[in-house]
Amino acid sequence: MADIHLWGALRPAADGASVVQVEARTIRELFRKLEEAYPGMAPHLARGVAVSIDGRIYRDSWETALPEGAEIYLLPRIQGG
Repeated sequence: MADIHLWGALRPAADGASVVQVEARTIRELFRKLEEAYPGMAPHLARGVAVSIDGRIYRDSWETALPEGAEIYLLPRIQGG
């Protein structure tokens, strides 16, 4: 089970929690389980998020494995221009 750190906009969907625990093997599975546990997160996840795993940012690599004990943050996806 991993601790998932949430940015401010996601916290209301998780009853105000800044960290939630989720059992997931990949980023894609993490998103699915977050949507199941916290349906209010679905619109934010659909708009796009970035995932930081041990300081490395992933934007589209949703099959990336989540290592045991990793530091995982969900971040707003910043659009380039």
